[in-house]
Amino acid sequence: MLSPKDIFRPGGADGAPDDADEPNADKEAPKDLGFGMKVAEQSRVRLLNRDGSFNVERQGLPFFKSLNPYHGLLEMSWPGFLAATFLAFVAVNGLFAAGFVALGPSALDGMEATGMWAQLVEAFFFSVYTFTSVGYGAAHPATWGAGAVATVCAFTGLVAFALVAGLVFARFAQPNPQIVFSDRAVIAPYRDGTAFEFRIANQNRTHLLEVEAQVVLRWTRQENGRRVTEFHDLELERDGVAFFPLHWTVVHPIDDESPLCEVDPQELVRREAEFLIQLSAIDAASTERVHVRSSYRFNEVVCGAAFTDILERSDSGHVRIDLRNLDDIRVVEDDRFDRNDHTEAAS
Repeated sequence: MLSPKDIFRPGGADGAPDDADEPNADKEAPKDLGFGMKVAEQSRVRLLNRDGSFNVERQGLPFFKSLNPYHGLLEMSWPGFLAATFLAFVAVNGLFAAGFVALGPSALDGMEATGMWAQLVEAFFFSVYTFTSVGYGAAHPATWGAGAVATVCAFTGLVAFALVAGLVFARFAQPNPQIVFSDRAVIAPYRDGTAFEFRIANQNRTHLLEVEAQVVLRWTRQENGRRVTEFHDLELERDGVAFFPLHWTVVHPIDDESPLCEVDPQELVRREAEFLIQLSAIDAASTERVHVRSSYRFNEVVCGAAFTDILERSDSGHVRIDLRNLDDIRVVEDDRFDRNDHTEAAS
């Protein structure tokens, strides 16, 4: 960790900022970012996962109301979406095949199978032909019941095609920013002091415009034997960039105005510090504003280290970055960091 007093100035006995003892401090409305103070104070895990999801569990809803297949199908990966669609296709046609077989061997003319499983397979293929409107004509309904099942099968196929086409269009149309965060944040030398830093990069060829960053520090302190959670907006050296073609190292200078300047580095662990991050940008292709979230907990912040340079110049003169080195950090040889800092950074 950072050497005490060289990087941060110690605060009060409980590690709280000095203004916590001000008479007007308790009169101010606490900031909870929408989590609710009870949730923020009782949660023993990170509020925000690295992938941007929240650590919130919902209970008490009826089973069908708790399901949200539309958003699930939109947010899952393409292999998962295709697999789910294919499994649903097989399952639905399997049900229709079972319905045809249940009507008896005379329900469909042109079927040559005699065994139960063979009839089920042949009925399955007939259902697929009807469902997809292919209609090869190898078999056809011979009874009113079979005709009714075939009608429902054809109608279901039309509806299913429309739903899947809409989902595919929505998946292609929605902007999908591929902003990658460095695995770890660092506290590194910055000008005459230090700064909290993390690095992001744009994996997509799609350009992002007007990228804005917001970083909030969430940590806890003990007050009269009670665990209290605090939130602090961290002022950034630059809270936005007009263009984002390469990478961006987001920097929070630790100065006299920073809540970190009053805290010994060991307090990051004791106070369960978590840095909540939200990025917003305009996707140039769709002109829609997109949002990306992530966070760093105290054990994901390396002190006494700095990010290595990932900018390169190609033979043609173009500037390029090697995203494989996005997470690379180096030990900082600086009097403000002790050996323990270097050891942790190297690990």
